[in-house]
Amino acid sequence: MGREAVAWAEAGSEAGEVRALLESGELVLRGAVRRRFPRDKLDRVRVEGDLLRFDCAGEAVALGLGAIVADRWAKAIAKPPPGLREKLGLAEGGRAVCCGAFEDAALEAALTGVLTDAVQEADMVIACISGADDLDAALAVHKTRPALPLWAIYPKGKGVAFGDGEIRAILRARGFVDTKSCAVSDLLTASRYGIRK
Repeated sequence: MGREAVAWAEAGSEAGEVRALLESGELVLRGAVRRRFPRDKLDRVRVEGDLLRFDCAGEAVALGLGAIVADRWAKAIAKPPPGLREKLGLAEGGRAVCCGAFEDAALEAALTGVLTDAVQEADMVIACISGADDLDAALAVHKTRPALPLWAIYPKGKGVAFGDGEIRAILRARGFVDTKSCAVSDLLTASRYGIRK
């Protein structure tokens, strides 16, 4: 979602200037008032004059965003966040060829009904990467249709033996550039790559 504003905020008994960030899963306040509000826990979201108002966990919150911005944020909050299938670009009938596998309920749900074994029918390559061999196999498939985006899906967090840094270094060395990233689940993340033009 990526909305950001500097605003006056009131949350409970605290008030002051904050940097407000409206992200896909939460609304974050940084500054004089520090809070994280899960989007799905925001109640009674409304615009009153120049204020965006809502309740969360029994706490009344007001953000002085101005009437126009407050209205935009209220509409954005009301709209459900995109699912993983949408984030990957598969919501509108897109098809993907998948290399490798992870046992992950969120990934499985996002890919159900959109996979194809025929690279020529695919709109993207999805590479489930747990090691260098998985990446090499995905690159061999991608080489047959180099114009397709390549989604690298891999474990996240500290202590991952072959993760974001290693994958990015290898792909950049081969002329790829990363253009987007998104969370897959609590354990997995995804980055989209394309050949640099």
